[in-house]
Amino acid sequence: MTRFDAAAATERRQLFAEAVIAHRTRASAFLTIEVDPADAPGVTDDYDDGDNGETPTQVPWIQFADQTFNLDCTDAELDRLKNVLSEFPECRIDQIERPEATEGANVRITARSDPNRLSQFADRALRTTYDLADDYRAWVAGV
Repeated sequence: MTRFDAAAATERRQLFAEAVIAHRTRASAFLTIEVDPADAPGVTDDYDDGDNGETPTQVPWIQFADQTFNLDCTDAELDRLKNVLSEFPECRIDQIERPEATEGANVRITARSDPNRLSQFADRALRTTYDLADDYRAWVAGV
């Protein structure tokens, strides 16, 4: 891979497909895609760490490994994610965990498809689940 970020929808999906291919070729543990903090609602430039008494706001992310996507979301975000899944029959929720120490859920989605279709799902899941603008910037942070 020669580039690690993209903002236009077509470029993001191409980047994500290339990341899936690189992940599989390298047999890496997982690949991670993160939304640029400047494009994520509620995330400040200073990466609020909660020192001011407020709950930290996490940058939206999605991971892929072993034919499984993994992401954290609130209950409202989970509802939006479920709507996305209705458009991708090759993807289904495999597990939802709700740790007691945190709000929201960790969702694992089984996804068996080619890199292009997986990239379409990742882009749509990020954009819809986290209510991102069409031109949000994403980074492949780990392959």
